[in-house]
Amino acid sequence: MNAIVQLAIKSICANLTTMKNLTHHLAALLTTAWVGGLWAIGYLAVPVLFFAQPDRQLAGELAGQMFTLVAYLGMVCGAYLLIQRIGVSGQAALRQGVFWVVGVMLLLTLTIQFGIQPVMVGLKAQALPLDVMHSAFADQFKMLHRISGSIYLIQSLLGAFLVIKTYRA
Repeated sequence: MNAIVQLAIKSICANLTTMKNLTHHLAALLTTAWVGGLWAIGYLAVPVLFFAQPDRQLAGELAGQMFTLVAYLGMVCGAYLLIQRIGVSGQAALRQGVFWVVGVMLLLTLTIQFGIQPVMVGLKAQALPLDVMHSAFADQFKMLHRISGSIYLIQSLLGAFLVIKTYRA
């Protein structure tokens, strides 16, 4: 009977270790997806899109859809990473730089997606039937686009820090 209890305890401990590893591996995959998505969309796909698509308005619409998808990916990944970090470290997570980098990245994602993007969409709608870049709203749109691009660059750099800090050898 004692051997059976010991075997059960070993099995439970192995399962707990596997679960801890699973959450860690999932965090690594989600970090990769989020940061890789930021870089792939912002610095590869969108520039190629604007280079290859002669209709800049269409290219902008498609780019906006890609940025929206990567934003939602970031929201899911960021939320999981914060919860996972708290689950692993408890209150000590609040003293970890990685926790705050993820939190800032998530906040920046929310700022662009729910703060800046709706205003830009509104400006496009107000400009109709003209393209916003050929309307009275062009300067305001360009300013918001620059702010959004700057925030995106900050997110991308924080993502680089996150990958290096979290997964260095």
